[in-house]
Amino acid sequence: MISVDEARAHLFALVSPLEAETIPLAQAAGRVLARDAVATRDQPPFAASSMDGYAMNSAEVELHAMFKLVGEAAAGKRFSGDVKPGQTVRIFTGAPMPEGTDFVVIQENTEQRGDLVTITDGPGTKSNIRPAGVDFKTGDRLTAPRRLSPSDVALLAAMNIADVPVTRRPVVALISNGNELVMPGEIPGPDQIIASNTFGLKALFQEVGAQVRMLPVARDTTRSLTAALELAAGADLVITIGGASVGDHDLVEEVTGTLGMERSFYKVLMRPGKPLMAGRLGNAAMIGLPGNPVSAMICGHIFVLPLLRYMLGLPDTLPQMRKAVLSAPLSENGPRAHYMRATLDGSDIAAAEDQDSSLLSVLARANALILRPPKDPARAVGEIVSYIPL
Repeated sequence: MISVDEARAHLFALVSPLEAETIPLAQAAGRVLARDAVATRDQPPFAASSMDGYAMNSAEVELHAMFKLVGEAAAGKRFSGDVKPGQTVRIFTGAPMPEGTDFVVIQENTEQRGDLVTITDGPGTKSNIRPAGVDFKTGDRLTAPRRLSPSDVALLAAMNIADVPVTRRPVVALISNGNELVMPGEIPGPDQIIASNTFGLKALFQEVGAQVRMLPVARDTTRSLTAALELAAGADLVITIGGASVGDHDLVEEVTGTLGMERSFYKVLMRPGKPLMAGRLGNAAMIGLPGNPVSAMICGHIFVLPLLRYMLGLPDTLPQMRKAVLSAPLSENGPRAHYMRATLDGSDIAAAEDQDSSLLSVLARANALILRPPKDPARAVGEIVSYIPL
């Protein structure tokens, strides 16, 4: 058996960052920017009013000053003339500032009678103008790599970028394995259970940006598993769930070996999730996850998500470790790293009492995993422990 860190290193050696593709801006939310995006214009491209009011020359702005109204400027339609001394232009938010003006007196501080405008309240010192390029200038960059948020997409649009270079989504093929499994909505036989791992893992991997293909459940026969693996052709990453142990009905190692898999490792010093297997299968990386639901999901967090982030070119691939204060004691840990389902409440954290790897309800209530190193001594209330947010 190898350590978690060694297993991750082996996994990273199985894949490479994926190539870029160009997509329409409207489809870019949540994708990973592959190359820096460069603004093609200033924003705003002209000095613009930030308020509704009257555009004037600041040298003439004072309480009770009077001006002749000579025109109007609106967003999308500038005042085309020059504003001479003693003149003003009605201006609306977003409109270009007319030539000869550098100050906007807000409408609440003025009174208009016919074509005569009077400053009736102190105009203050704020010009109420957005300078040209105050948001960004031509040549400014939105740096890659980054997962594009809605705010990023809005910025790209303002930068006049219609087509966006993004990293291609990694294609993940998921294969659940076992005679005991039926799909949600089906009626299970007396000895069967509902397949849950595939759905949880699909949701987990899609959240980070993968394109996930759910393949039919493979039964405990060489023929069925071989057929499922053949359906995975074209995937960047093939993940089997269950059947990776050493029982008489655990066929993943045998079948993938027959198909030419180059195995990288088998078994990791961790709980839950010891019977983890990985290698290369044709043009794809292949991971054999354990079948226990919690084991599969935790291995998804600890191993598969970092791998997908790496394939997407994201800089922070590993789970983010944080610290919290124990609010309940922990007994001495054994020889394997233990990822314990836990509840974080403010700065306090407590492990769930039952850590059985089949209990999805415990995982659903957890919002963190406490990491216990191998042979970690007993921990008392008030001690600091490391955890991974879920």
